[in-house]
Amino acid sequence: MKILVLNSGSSSIKFQLFQMPSEEVICSGLVERIGLENAKISFKTASLSIEDIEDIPNHKIGLQLVASYLLHPEKGVVSESSEIDIVGHRVVHGGSTFAKTTAITSEVKEEIDRLSSLALLHNPANLQGILVSEEIFTDAKQVAVFDTAFHQTMPVEAYKYAIPNAFLEENDIRVYGFHGTSHKYVSEKAIEFLDKQNAKVITIHLGNGCSMTAVKDGKSIDHTLGFAPMNGLIMGTRSGDIDPAVIFYMVNSLGYSLDEVNSLLQKESGMLGLTGYSDLRDIESEAEKGNIACKEALAMNAYRIKKFIGAYAAIMNGLDGIVFTAGIGENSDLMRKLVCEELGFMGIVLDEEKNKIRSKEIRDISDDTSKVKIVIIPTNEELEIAKQSFQLVS
Repeated sequence: MKILVLNSGSSSIKFQLFQMPSEEVICSGLVERIGLENAKISFKTASLSIEDIEDIPNHKIGLQLVASYLLHPEKGVVSESSEIDIVGHRVVHGGSTFAKTTAITSEVKEEIDRLSSLALLHNPANLQGILVSEEIFTDAKQVAVFDTAFHQTMPVEAYKYAIPNAFLEENDIRVYGFHGTSHKYVSEKAIEFLDKQNAKVITIHLGNGCSMTAVKDGKSIDHTLGFAPMNGLIMGTRSGDIDPAVIFYMVNSLGYSLDEVNSLLQKESGMLGLTGYSDLRDIESEAEKGNIACKEALAMNAYRIKKFIGAYAAIMNGLDGIVFTAGIGENSDLMRKLVCEELGFMGIVLDEEKNKIRSKEIRDISDDTSKVKIVIIPTNEELEIAKQSFQLVS
């Protein structure tokens, strides 16, 4: 069975075609910089690797381009669209409606659209991916895998806000959590690596978007992101946690509109607002050159992560392992070092030499004296989506 996985982001589309259940990757690729100059597509199979600059003004054109590469008579991997049995879609926000992987129907699409107001950077792009996929892969079953689904196991004390109950009961205002596909994948790998089914694990997903999850007995019991994916940790352009009074002050005293504040907190804050750079590689490079703002931003980022490590170890009454994953978590030895410094009292001791080793494999970077395992686990959201889609249809 061939399963195409589409991960439509705000300005990118990641895709992989799997042969299931063997989990063989037939091809993979990335469409990036959608709507910008020098947009490009990369396409990789066992025998070739292509990277082309293309004019990609929107997601629809990007998805049509993906299909043209898959079906290309010379470079492609399928001769006709009907060879693809399932298209699995990552959808960021499923609200309280979707607690598991779901076959896509007109009602499901309507609900994804309704929930777009809670994830403006993501749900509209996710829905566009579904609509275009239905036009191109007419014979395939369309399946939605929701980022929020993994976190539906959080207890009421974790997901409920301390506001009048009616807002939860009538308006579904609560903590939903995000990056669930990634946290589910790496937490299961961590439990397997630790060889402990009832392990207490903190998974740390660090990319342009960042989040942490407390995982106990394989279930999410708390998470840093909440009603929408903008609180918690400091992110590439998002502020993370901020006192709500600051928002009222900006509106009432500084003359900002609510739309301006929303845009500022989502697109102009975080590491970008602190340093002028949103890419951590640039920030680390500038910090090495002595840039004070970049040094402070890195310290603030690590400080925020440490606070949640302490909090999550407390609510789980212990800790067996912490997992670093996603682009920054997997590749930045500096950020991992800053996070793990001075946590020896918790039994978290990093081996600095192991930490510097670059690899795409799962690896333990904790010191021999560390009571808590520190593990790097490369995330694979696309494989997790393929597995869940296959299980649903099978």
